[in-house]
Amino acid sequence: MGRLQPDIWPVHKRNNAPPNRGFLIETKALADRAGALLLSEVLNKIILNSTNCVCFMSSFFILARIKKMNMRTSKTISVLFVLLLFAFVGCKKDKNPPTITINGSNPASVNVGSSYTDAGATAVNPDGSEAAVTSDISSVNTSTTGTFCVEYSAENEYGTTRVGRNVNVVIGQGNYIGTYDLASDCGALAFPLNASQEAIALSTADSLQFDNFFTLVGGTAVATISGSTITFPNQTIGTAGGDIVFDGMGTMNGTGTEMTVTFNYDSSAIPFVGGVGSCTATITKQ
Repeated sequence: MGRLQPDIWPVHKRNNAPPNRGFLIETKALADRAGALLLSEVLNKIILNSTNCVCFMSSFFILARIKKMNMRTSKTISVLFVLLLFAFVGCKKDKNPPTITINGSNPASVNVGSSYTDAGATAVNPDGSEAAVTSDISSVNTSTTGTFCVEYSAENEYGTTRVGRNVNVVIGQGNYIGTYDLASDCGALAFPLNASQEAIALSTADSLQFDNFFTLVGGTAVATISGSTITFPNQTIGTAGGDIVFDGMGTMNGTGTEMTVTFNYDSSAIPFVGGVGSCTATITKQ
């Protein structure tokens, strides 16, 4: 390789003179002190604006180290700058409203006519401390079907958090269980429904049984439920005169007190009084 032109060499090289080490050391020291002053100013602002104890103390510690060591080396500046960065990030994360956690199921479900007990919620601040939670269940109405909301709120000096839980008030098996008065336009002979009915729960949550379904001849009818819908699948009740084949479908009202069911029947196997047709029954809880 060719040699560099002498006029672009450092002065001490061109003059074969040793470098001015004092000048270099002084220049480096000035640069270090400038970096120290800049870091000090930033740290002072963090300390003045910090509300978090850990953030405050970590920043104060770094500032103290800067002043004590007088920032004599570039390595020291680099290390303390990294520490400053962590302190700044930690301070910034603290300025948030609380986080709310809802206990239990969301949405929750409760049968019409029953009481609702809320599972509540908890809240924490960014620093891990507990925040008070205010809950409002006043909108929940268990006397009728619908979806209602429980509201939760928690606040700190940085703001307020609000969340909600949906509460579904539904028709369940428990709403069907009980004794009923039955009125219908069904024939007293072709499809002789008993005027007094009792619904009994079976082993599964979606099934019911009605005993003494017909006047005089009795018999047991089964039904399935899905919310407010009740279905009598196709079934046969035998009598001394012949079989009665029927099915039906209806609904329970929103307060869980009355069913309206349309039946289709074929009792033509019974001589003289049997027939084929459909009719509607209103079944009201006693």
